[in-house]
Amino acid sequence: MRILLDYRPALRQRTGVGEYVHELARALVTTRPPPRDAAPESLTLFSSSWRDRLDPGVVAGADVIDLRVPVRVLNYAWHRWAWPAVETLTRRSFDVVHAAHPIRIPARRGAQVVTVHDLDFLHHPERSRAEIRRDYPRLAPAHIRAADAVLVVSAHTAGEVERLTGVARSRIVVAPLGRPDWPRRLDEPADGTILFLGTLEPRKNLSALLDAYGHLLARRQARGASTPRLTLAGGPGLGAEALITRTRDGVLAGRVDVLGYIAPDERQQVYAQAWVLVMPSHTEGFGLPALEAMTMGVPVVASTRGALPEVVGEAGLLCESRDPEALAAALESLIDDRARRDRMREAGWRQADRFSWTHTATRTREAWASALEQEARRRG
Repeated sequence: MRILLDYRPALRQRTGVGEYVHELARALVTTRPPPRDAAPESLTLFSSSWRDRLDPGVVAGADVIDLRVPVRVLNYAWHRWAWPAVETLTRRSFDVVHAAHPIRIPARRGAQVVTVHDLDFLHHPERSRAEIRRDYPRLAPAHIRAADAVLVVSAHTAGEVERLTGVARSRIVVAPLGRPDWPRRLDEPADGTILFLGTLEPRKNLSALLDAYGHLLARRQARGASTPRLTLAGGPGLGAEALITRTRDGVLAGRVDVLGYIAPDERQQVYAQAWVLVMPSHTEGFGLPALEAMTMGVPVVASTRGALPEVVGEAGLLCESRDPEALAAALESLIDDRARRDRMREAGWRQADRFSWTHTATRTREAWASALEQEARRRG
């Protein structure tokens, strides 16, 4: 079975979807069924860029197709005209063509699979930018409906896909993301931070986080109590400049560290310096930083919205994302209670153990099998 997986989201900065694609590819290769148990399976990673080149060995055991075609040009042609077919571009044919986003890759043959991470762009297009803002609200629902199988990363997203696009639940496969292969942190640093890790963009609700941190600082300064520093780790997104400017003014001045994009091999160390991870997002299709934090043993304070409650489970503190005072109170309850942080650390380990990339790969193969059956019915 010949599989094409769109690797472009992981080509430059592996955040969110990019991390998903990379780790999924690794898991698919390492869990590939022996030929005697199933049809031989080959995985090809597809990339396209004018400037950035894909390392042929980026995922050992996977083939690579790396085209020198500007990604914006290719996306415009694919989104607007469904042209050129991937067979024309690659001079190969595939049994399954798997897009890492909800827009299908044009193909003359082969089962079509799309991964849907979230549908926030349908509710709030103003929170997105570039091609997502331009094309996704108009095109994604039809592409999702036309796919032979729809892969989603959480039960929350499965419900959104069913409700907003009309796709039958039987055609949706839930494949949660996996935890990283990191050792557990048995203790915490003496001077820990309050950590946010993710793209600095409106969907992450960072304005409310800065409001909450301002409340926390003012309240604790009034009674002479120290407050951990706030660390914002992640690349700039829509509106990041105004957000960063705000961290330099008023009560926040000198109290917030803005680190920028964190490379994959540096993320573990950033978590290791934290007392708590905070995710006040308006919505999340999954919420990988929460899982990474729990894997390390870092307590999580998260929003009640999106998929975060199902990822965090009972291991973290959940609060309403639109209530900065509640967020500040949740953070303060952990800052002042070392025993509670210790209990949450152990609960986080247990919760993180429920997620693995092996399971993600298994569920992905189930989506491929379902797509092949659907394609056979479609072609008669």
